[in-house]
Amino acid sequence: MRKPLIAGNWKMFKTPQEAAAFFDAFLPLVAGHTRDEIAIYPSITSLPTALDKTAGSNVLIGAQTMHWLDEGAYTGETSATQLLAIGCQRVLLGHSETRQYFGETSERVNLKLKAAIAHNLSPIVCVGESHVERDGGRTEKVLREQISIALLDIKPDEAHNLVIAYEPLWAIGSGQSATPEQAAESHSIIRHEISKDLGTAFANSVRVLYGGSVKPDNIAALMSQEEIDGALVGGASLDPHGFARVVQYSS
Repeated sequence: MRKPLIAGNWKMFKTPQEAAAFFDAFLPLVAGHTRDEIAIYPSITSLPTALDKTAGSNVLIGAQTMHWLDEGAYTGETSATQLLAIGCQRVLLGHSETRQYFGETSERVNLKLKAAIAHNLSPIVCVGESHVERDGGRTEKVLREQISIALLDIKPDEAHNLVIAYEPLWAIGSGQSATPEQAAESHSIIRHEISKDLGTAFANSVRVLYGGSVKPDNIAALMSQEEIDGALVGGASLDPHGFARVVQYSS
C-alpha cells in the first residue's frame, strides 16, 4: 500500500509571521490525522518558522527548490547542506513554474535529484505538459522524456524516498483541474516510464501525486482513482481551514 501524501506548496506567499499564524490555526485541525502524510513547502524565509512550529507534529516541512552543489558563487541559491543545517529534510524539484519562468530543465532536475539522494533529502520531482503539448497529442512523449531524464543514472535502492508529482502546466493556478480520469491516465504513463527506468517493483512502490487546481471540492474525486496517491496543492493550501478540508477529504 502506498500511503497518500497531501502536500501544500505556498509558492511566493506568506511572511514568517503569517506562516506562524497559519500553523497556529492549522495544526489543531489536523492533529491525530494518520490516514495521509501531510507536508507543506513554504518559501525560504519561512522555512525556519515552519520547522519550529511543526516540531513534534504530524506535519512535514520542505523547501521549494535547491541547487545541486553544496556551495559556490551562485547568488540567490540554496544548497542541500544549507537546508539540512536548519533541519529541513524535504525538497520540491522541477516545479512547473520553475520550468516555465526560470528555465529549469530536466537535466538540472536530474542533478538536483542526485544531490538530494546523496544528502538523504526526500524529493518530490514534478513533471507535466503544457496546454500546447496536450492539444498537440504530445502528453505521453513529454512525460516520458521528463521522467527518463530526471531518473538518469539513478538506482532504485538510492531513490526509496522519491515522490513524483504530475502537474499539468495548463491546470496550475487556472482553476481548471484535470479530470480524475485524465490525471489517472497521465499517472499511469508516469508509472510505466518509471518501471522502464527503475523496474516494476520500484514503480509500484512510488507515490505519484496530482497537482493542478486541487481544491476541497475536487480532492475526493481525484483520490478515488487508484493511480493517484495524493496531491500537491497550491492556492488551496494557503488557508488553514481550506487546506484542512483538503487533507480530510472523504474517501
